[in-house]
Amino acid sequence: MTTGTSDKKILHYIDKPNVLKEIARKVSVGERISPDDGIALFEQAELGLLGLLADMVRTRNNGTNAYYIRNFHIEPTNICVNKCKFCSYSHHFSPNKWELSVDEILEKVKLQDDTVLELHITGAVHPDRDIYYYGDLLRKIKALRPGLHVKAYSAVELDYMIEKSAMKISEGLEYLKSCGLGSIPGGGAEIFDETIRENICGMKSSSNRWLEIHEIAHRIGIPSNATMLYGHLETYLHRIDHLERLRQLQDRTGGFNAFIPLKFRNRNNEMSDIAEVSVVEDMKMYAVARIYLDNFPHLKAYWPAVGRKLAQISMSFGVDDMDGTINDSTQIYSLAGAEDQNPAMTVSQMIAMITEGKRTPVERDSYYQEMKA
Repeated sequence: MTTGTSDKKILHYIDKPNVLKEIARKVSVGERISPDDGIALFEQAELGLLGLLADMVRTRNNGTNAYYIRNFHIEPTNICVNKCKFCSYSHHFSPNKWELSVDEILEKVKLQDDTVLELHITGAVHPDRDIYYYGDLLRKIKALRPGLHVKAYSAVELDYMIEKSAMKISEGLEYLKSCGLGSIPGGGAEIFDETIRENICGMKSSSNRWLEIHEIAHRIGIPSNATMLYGHLETYLHRIDHLERLRQLQDRTGGFNAFIPLKFRNRNNEMSDIAEVSVVEDMKMYAVARIYLDNFPHLKAYWPAVGRKLAQISMSFGVDDMDGTINDSTQIYSLAGAEDQNPAMTVSQMIAMITEGKRTPVERDSYYQEMKA
């Protein structure tokens, strides 16, 4: 092992239990860590060591780059067949109830200028809408803006609409791809442990179903993201179990672009009695995820969830993707009490945030290809 600046800094921290020394060695040489190693990092490692190890992996993958995209969200409805205890968004808990028409959605697309590259569509699982409704919506959006990448429909939404239409998962995904679906967001994963999942979102698709849908999508050429909802009832063991299942799927398919830790927010939902975790815990989550998911090219901080300042800090704990400009087009986290109630950033603000975080801002497309000026 060469002794670079990072390695010398690590030596300061690893006069610790032998397990941390061995983990530091593994990360330094690019060797995969085990589930037990992951739990040890959560339980025993100081934040400084976690930052150094995560930064080593980030640098190996992406140098000093921190990516962003010009994007916006459309949330077609908050009328939902599910009633998840952590949700502040659905009509079960939100003070507002909405159901956008196709024309209203297309008007939102028309309002975006030509520099916007990506549309993210996700929301509630509407009881009356099948796959043909959502396929027709994709076709109309692509007819209006052929060059716009549409990242749409979480695995939970896909599961419901495909089953409602009496299709196999592969058939449904092939149909949506033919309509213009470019990629799938990572929502609905929550936490994979079945016992906790039953407790907090028992009406939702199972963890195995979520993983199956993403695996089939990857195999037919639809990339996706992955998420984890952390900071509620789960333990470190549950977090590592979740990361391990994602890592195994990525080994099989290579279809995940990015992993996004999503912080549980406790406003306006049935889990409001659970205190939100600390900033230290947030940074531990980012760092361990970056170290553990050695086959994921990117780690994203979804800044509407944690706020701009913490997103900036997260770049020192393995994060290389700041998501995008968003244009005040999502309510999912603002309804749950996130600090930014009107999430939007200009490109210049995004560049400033990244530059002040000592990283190199890189505008990207949906496949992480650099956009040339």
